[in-house]
Amino acid sequence: MKIAVLSGKGGTGKTLVSVNLACSAKKAVYADCDVEEPNGQLFLKPIITNKTSVTVTIPSVDLNKCTRCRKCITFCKYNALALINDKLMIFNEVCHSCGGCIVLCPQKAFMETSRIIGSIEEGISGNVLAVSGCLNTGEVSGVPIIKSIMSKLPKEEIVIIDCPPGSACVVMESIRSADFCVLVAEPTIFGTHNLAMVYDLVKFFNKPAGVLLNKCVDGQENPSEEFCINNKINILAKIPFDEQLGSLNSQGFISVREDNKYKELFENLLTNIEKEILQ
Repeated sequence: MKIAVLSGKGGTGKTLVSVNLACSAKKAVYADCDVEEPNGQLFLKPIITNKTSVTVTIPSVDLNKCTRCRKCITFCKYNALALINDKLMIFNEVCHSCGGCIVLCPQKAFMETSRIIGSIEEGISGNVLAVSGCLNTGEVSGVPIIKSIMSKLPKEEIVIIDCPPGSACVVMESIRSADFCVLVAEPTIFGTHNLAMVYDLVKFFNKPAGVLLNKCVDGQENPSEEFCINNKINILAKIPFDEQLGSLNSQGFISVREDNKYKELFENLLTNIEKEILQ
């Protein structure tokens, strides 16, 4: 069972929800797919058991075979190839590893080579197997790392996927295999805008979803709750604005391991999600 936790922007409490959901299960896997800024390990503090590099395939060229026909340059939409002083140059940093230049070259001047773009760490934190990806600074896309993370996830356990914020390609790849999506939203107009954005995304992928409203204050207007009611979206839970919860989170503690009231809150949330999946 794969549960993806996502939000339209950073700071809504997506990682707070993800790590506490994972730790509230008897046994779970936490997958940190926010590969540009992974921070789940700051809370879980896992004992690292394995670290692997993630590579992508990029072209290299035999200049003795290259006839400067420019077919590869015309094809590449990312401007990763250029003819400079009658010499073909490859800019690896913007190459998207599509392989089109290798296929199109009439002289077969291109060869495949590998380049490291990041890494994946696996570790144990109590009842949780933590899998975290990290994209090297300056790389174009974290999608290959997320695909590699997904290939490592066991099928028979509860998997909590901590998605990147927003709705870009890395988010799409994170939710592709999810059985259910939890949309974390703040009770503000800005929060509602971002909730609408990720709700459109999960609808496009035809994924069942529910909303968790975070930082709620009794008696105050909640535009995100109104959005859910108007669009008939199930509200899985409401987390109140809580100074103790904020303090535990800011210090890198996992709330369900510190206080039974939070343990009960996230256990109930997990139960509600399981019911939604089984419907």
